Amino acid sequence: MPLALANGKMKNENDNSTIKLLNFDFSLLTLINDPIMNKEHAFINPTGTTPENINFYAKYGYVIAPALLSQNEVNELKRETAAIFRGERGHVDGLVDVEENETDSDVMKKYVAIHFPHKLSERIHAFLSHNKVVDVLTKIVSPNVKCMQSMLFVKGPGKAGQSWHQDEYYIPTRDKSLVGAWIAIDDATVENGCLWIVPGRPAHIMQRVKNDSGEYADVDTVDVTNYKDEMIPVEVKSGSVVFFNGYTLHSSLRNKTTDCFRTALVNHYMSAESMLPWDQDGKLEPTEDLRDIVLVAGEDPYAWKGVVDANKPYLRPEILKIKTEL
Repeated sequence: MPLALANGKMKNENDNSTIKLLNFDFSLLTLINDPIMNKEHAFINPTGTTPENINFYAKYGYVIAPALLSQNEVNELKRETAAIFRGERGHVDGLVDVEENETDSDVMKKYVAIHFPHKLSERIHAFLSHNKVVDVLTKIVSPNVKCMQSMLFVKGPGKAGQSWHQDEYYIPTRDKSLVGAWIAIDDATVENGCLWIVPGRPAHIMQRVKNDSGEYADVDTVDVTNYKDEMIPVEVKSGSVVFFNGYTLHSSLRNKTTDCFRTALVNHYMSAESMLPWDQDGKLEPTEDLRDIVLVAGEDPYAWKGVVDANKPYLRPEILKIKTEL
């Protein structure tokens, strides 16, 4: 991603173009007048998360840890993904019987994603607390971190992407601490539907409007007309992890390849200090603090409440209609 910041603008080092970058820390959009920030601050190197990485996340809403997982761990996730969608880790409504001699690719092409795979797979559950992932989280979120959701995307050839959104619209926290850890199991490219991000952290949840684009599975989206010049593709190699804030705008486009999957394990975390008023898009009873969580670092101030097993694994539909009448 050949982008760097210079004089408050994002500069493409391969040409002379510049992209205005907006400071979303204010309710009114204002141009950034910060000192030069090198693009390297977006990338966490093997020596660990630096103060510059932390500042970059705080301002722009994302950081990237290339090759955070080993190739052996990636291969393990690939095997576990196939086993889950083959039904070898437990029943999920909508999974169809696997025919004799069906390849893993043939099986996974039938699906988009499964939510809460950590409730089916001990190995996926273990990755929630991956030491390198948690090390980053404790630097950019809090020393005390809990996880409330996992999603395993397979996104085969031709599958639609997800429209522009902010994760806190779906999973609200009280302290705006929600962060997604997007683990690339396959290489993610523009062609197979990588993440796109608008750098920044809006001060509010933006209005949802009707989606008319065939790129997305959702019936609704955020109007990003004013941000077209700020959008950047986040192309990463397998084993890399993209961390992004719950208020940061992001999306993905349709997988336009004929033979490539874009598999990713996406786990959502937040500070353990905050309560979680999440009803899972209306699937659960309203609550001030959903206790279907996994503590991955530090202490849980609400441990006295205990934990519950409220959410169940389910398949993501081809067309998404969540919290909308559009």
